[in-house]
Amino acid sequence: MFKSLSLASLVRGFTAALLPVVVAAAHAQAPAPVKVFDPWARGTVAAQRASGAFMNLVADEPLRLVGVSTDVAETAEVHEMTLIDNVMRMRRIDGIALEAGKPLELRPGGYHLMLMGLHQPLSEGEQLNLTLHFEDANGGRRDLPVVVPVRALTAAMPGHGQMKGDMKGGMAGHGHK
Repeated sequence: MFKSLSLASLVRGFTAALLPVVVAAAHAQAPAPVKVFDPWARGTVAAQRASGAFMNLVADEPLRLVGVSTDVAETAEVHEMTLIDNVMRMRRIDGIALEAGKPLELRPGGYHLMLMGLHQPLSEGEQLNLTLHFEDANGGRRDLPVVVPVRALTAAMPGHGQMKGDMKGGMAGHGHK
């Protein structure tokens, strides 16, 4: 009724079953080596179809922020706002370089993440799931999921452009300590 198995055949069977898992793990993408501080998105009013997301990023190695994705909007892009001839202009950009160890500030009135075609209004206290897309020096893609709390429509950036305290405040829920 029961077939006797040798230790060698058990090991071969176990190894054959485990091999696809090991190969998949070896090809899995490593998360981007970036720390995120003070992430937030601006709340909206009922008919508003766009908003911005802001945060401070510090990369452990040179990278480029080349995109963002989310399920809360039809389109999410990396944007830049500039003052040209006394007129504020906003435009999509292909990427922003991050130098190793140097903070990059995504803020109102500068570089930011634009969420367009919102599926519903963003209310204070909600949390959005964004995925930041980075490119490393070899052209490899690195993604980083970020949980972003929604603040009131009238919210100002925390610390008005300065990272707060020991910079751990924005890390909750990101798997960083």
